[in-house]
Amino acid sequence: MAPSSIPAAQRSQPQLGAAEPTRMRKKYRSLKEIMSVAKRVVLLENDDDDDGDGEGGGGDYYGRVACEQCGSGERADELLLCDRCDRGYHMFCVRPIVARIPIGPWFCPACSDDHSRPLKSFTQRKIVDFFKIQKCGELNGQCASPQDAKKRRRRSSSLVVHKRRRRLLPFVPSEDPARRLVQMGSLASALIAQSMEFSNDLTYMPGMASRLANQAIFENGGMQVLSKEDTETLELCRAMYRRGEYPPLIVTFDLCEGYTVEADGPIKDMTLITEYTGDVDYIKNREQDDCDSLMTLLLATDPSQSLLVCPDKRGNISRFISGINNHTPEGRKKQNVKCVRYNINGECRVLLVATRDIAKGERLYYDYNGYEHEYPTHNFV
Repeated sequence: MAPSSIPAAQRSQPQLGAAEPTRMRKKYRSLKEIMSVAKRVVLLENDDDDDGDGEGGGGDYYGRVACEQCGSGERADELLLCDRCDRGYHMFCVRPIVARIPIGPWFCPACSDDHSRPLKSFTQRKIVDFFKIQKCGELNGQCASPQDAKKRRRRSSSLVVHKRRRRLLPFVPSEDPARRLVQMGSLASALIAQSMEFSNDLTYMPGMASRLANQAIFENGGMQVLSKEDTETLELCRAMYRRGEYPPLIVTFDLCEGYTVEADGPIKDMTLITEYTGDVDYIKNREQDDCDSLMTLLLATDPSQSLLVCPDKRGNISRFISGINNHTPEGRKKQNVKCVRYNINGECRVLLVATRDIAKGERLYYDYNGYEHEYPTHNFV
C-alpha cells in the first residue's frame, strides 16, 4: 500500500469536526496505600487539657484572667470581661466605676468610645426645640422674676411672728444668654449620648406604674408636705425652665466618673436646683436593673407598691449629678446637694437642694442612700 502523500506537519494537526482523543484519567492513591507510608504521631499530655480528651482546648482560660489595673484575679464575682478584647477589670478598678454587674454587652475603657465622645454644638433654634422652650406670650404672664415673687410674698405676709424656717430659694440663671446656650448644649449632648429624651416631669409609661399608684398617703409613716411658700418657689423655677432659664450648671465628661455636673456660677445654700425626673416604676420590677441612677420615690406600707424613678429613657440634668462614697469621711465631705422627698399636691416628688454655698467650678455630689435601701457606694471615688 502506497504511503500517504499528506505532509507530516499537516497530519499532526487535528482535523475540524474530528473527535478529540480520550484523556487519561489521573489515578489516585487509595487510603490503604496512604496509611501504609504515613508516619505515626504520638499525642503528648497537655496541661491545658481539662476533660482528658487530648484536645487541650484551654477551657481554664477564664479561671486565669486577672484584672488589668491591679493584676489580681481574686474576687472573681466582681471581675468583668470585655466583650471585645476579653480583658478583665474589677468593677471597683475600672474608671468610671461600675456599681452593678451590667446586663448585656460591656466594653472596657480601651474598647469603649465614651472617653473620646465630643460635646456637640447646638444652635439657639435647636436648643429651643430640644427643651421645648416657650415664649413669654405663651406663658400667660408667668414671666415674673424671683425678685417680684419675693416682693409679693412680703406684701402678703402678716405681722404675726413665727418660728423661722429655712425656705427654698429659686435658682439664679446666668445673665449671659450665650453662656446659657453653652450650658443647655452640654446637657443636650449628654442626653443624646445616653439615648435619652429630655423631660422635666415624672413620666408614666404603659406597662409600668400608673399615676394613681403615686400617692403620698401610701408612704409608710407619712411624708413631709411641701409648704405653700416652697411650692410657689417650685412653680417659679418650673416657669423659668419653660422659658429657657436653667440653673447655672454645665455637664462635663470625666474619665474616672463619667458624666458629671459642675456649677457654672455661684449657687447659694438651700437653692432648689432641680427635680429628679424619669419613668416611674415599681421597685419589684427593677430589682435586676443595671441603671446606676435609680431614685426611691415611694416606700409604701405594702412593699409591692413601692415606687422609684428610673431615668434611663427620659430625664433631666439630675441624671448626671454624681453620688458620694458615704463609707468614708472624705466622701461625705464632698456632698453639697441633698435629695428630699416631698408630698406635693398629694403626689410624691423628689427635689435636689443645695446643702451649702457652691462655688463656680465645683462639682455637684449628693448621697444616694438618703433612705432605707442601701446602695453600694463603697466603690465610688
